[in-house]
Amino acid sequence: MAILDPLELSKILISKPSVTPVDAGALDALEGMLKPLGFACHRLPFTQESAEEVDNLYARLGKEGRHLNFAGHTDVVPPGNESDWQSPPFEPTIRGGVLYGRGACDMKCAVACFVAACAEYIAANGAPKGSISLLITGDEEGPAVNGTIKLVDWLKENNYGGGTPFDLSIVGEPTNPAQLGDMVKIGRRGSISYSLTVEGTQGHSAYPHLADNPVTRMVNILSDMQNHVLDNGMEWFQPSNLQVTNVDVGNKASNVIPARAKATFSVRFNPHHSCASLTKWADEICARHAERYTLTPETGCEAFLTEPGKYSEMVQQAVKEVTGALPALSTTGGTSDARFIKDLCPVVECGGINQTAHKVDENMAVEDIHKLKDIYLKIIEKFFA
Repeated sequence: MAILDPLELSKILISKPSVTPVDAGALDALEGMLKPLGFACHRLPFTQESAEEVDNLYARLGKEGRHLNFAGHTDVVPPGNESDWQSPPFEPTIRGGVLYGRGACDMKCAVACFVAACAEYIAANGAPKGSISLLITGDEEGPAVNGTIKLVDWLKENNYGGGTPFDLSIVGEPTNPAQLGDMVKIGRRGSISYSLTVEGTQGHSAYPHLADNPVTRMVNILSDMQNHVLDNGMEWFQPSNLQVTNVDVGNKASNVIPARAKATFSVRFNPHHSCASLTKWADEICARHAERYTLTPETGCEAFLTEPGKYSEMVQQAVKEVTGALPALSTTGGTSDARFIKDLCPVVECGGINQTAHKVDENMAVEDIHKLKDIYLKIIEKFFA
């Protein structure tokens, strides 16, 4: 069995302009890497009304025993103005020991590293005494309705592709703030956004008693929300926070009280709260200040935590053996597709450095690519030891 170079695999994946939801051959390339290693591959396109079709891949080696999963995505965000890049975003380029290209950091290199780690493990040990799988979506950077969430449903309905369920999932999102070895994630905060419309009665600003100013009501609502301490944090989680993201009246006249005011706000929260409890709290504040309003919650995701234990310690030790640094356990940052997989098994997120994610000249150091492959190899070795 040939050993695969994670750098070359990374280049292949980066060369595919897979801007979500377009696959552009990324999953074909990945399938071509995995089948020679013995993985059974399932291509799973999903559709939903109001969202574009998304192609996904589930690949599994083995049917019995303990089951290690790797989850990730091959879709990327748009490159923006390509003339701002030092080299074309979908032409993987090495400069000064660094690989540049859209998706290098988030997270095509991580996918390539796990495939290369599987190949190296199999070359040295043969097929694992258990199962390894990859759950790869093309909808992580998009609305996330035709990707991992539906893959999870498919797994439940189809016996995990023919065998034992997951014991552990490693999500390859970039988790390190500054250098490899800084951090792995064992949970994520919840997130929910709202749109709020407060209705008033239009009138002349000189005769406010003949009108009902919705701006005043909106200001009072948002002030109450902003000044309320949701919590003081908890073990593994920072305090929850609410941020107002937009206020719009659309009033072009300074002497007219408008008929309505609109706002949007977002809450990032720890397990002290849920989407339902926050919606109830927000509605109570709105009702305190306005009689006519519409509060609309967008699709949210709940906070979750994989309790520190043998799996998080295993990943920490694998990282330390490669980098010399024991990574911190954290739940900081935004959300990820781990929020769907946590319903199946414990989840630990471990990947590259996140400094250039979604930026112009996104990149990953060549040395870090090889080290991340070594980290994944050690995780595989420890899992099946």
